Amino acid sequence: MQRYTPRDILVLVLVAVLFAYSFGTSSRFGGSIEGFLLSIGALVLAVTFHEFSHAFIALRLGDWTAQRMGRVSLNPLRHLDLFGSLSFLFVGFGWGKPVPINPYNMRMSPAVGAAISALAGPASNVLFAALVALPFHVGLSIDRGSLEFAFLSALFSVNILLAAFNFLPIPPLDGFSLARLILPPNISAWLEQYGMFVLLALVFLPSLLGREFDVLGRLMNPLASFLSVLVGGGTPLVRGRLF
Repeated sequence: MQRYTPRDILVLVLVAVLFAYSFGTSSRFGGSIEGFLLSIGALVLAVTFHEFSHAFIALRLGDWTAQRMGRVSLNPLRHLDLFGSLSFLFVGFGWGKPVPINPYNMRMSPAVGAAISALAGPASNVLFAALVALPFHVGLSIDRGSLEFAFLSALFSVNILLAAFNFLPIPPLDGFSLARLILPPNISAWLEQYGMFVLLALVFLPSLLGREFDVLGRLMNPLASFLSVLVGGGTPLVRGRLF
């Protein structure tokens, strides 16, 4: 059974309380059960591919840790995290169950190997979004009012948002593994200790204090917009503000 530290428990309690507040004051689906179900399906696929990519690249680099725990798999049940999934649905960001790796098993510098494995997750979501957009690039026409288009649109947006969110250089997000290569050790150590609380503050400040405190949105939107246009430019999947 997994053991939680007092810090883990405090973080989970904070997330649960803020979930309740956010869910009670807003909805991301406009009351549409279809939109809710399509978003769940898109989320499951995006998170599964994201976490699988972490594990697969770690294995290719020589680390069998995730393989031994059954994480080199496209089975969603091996990768979904309860809080992370609910967070993505109701708040606009989220995460999967962390993939265990041991960078010292990799055939390169541990820090570089860890960064490559970490960045494989958001990079895979960009690739997934590109594959979703590909049929439109080759001339496929789908009625914008159809469920097929709604699902592809949700799948495209979820992958772009998951990538943009995880590219941020704040632990425990994947982008921090790259930032750690260049940050001074004292700053890196501070972020490793307090990064989760910084991230929670960035996520929930707009709900608590108003949209003018939406620092996370200001960080994510330029990157999400760039990635959206990069892989989906010229298709009806590209919309305005994603986050």
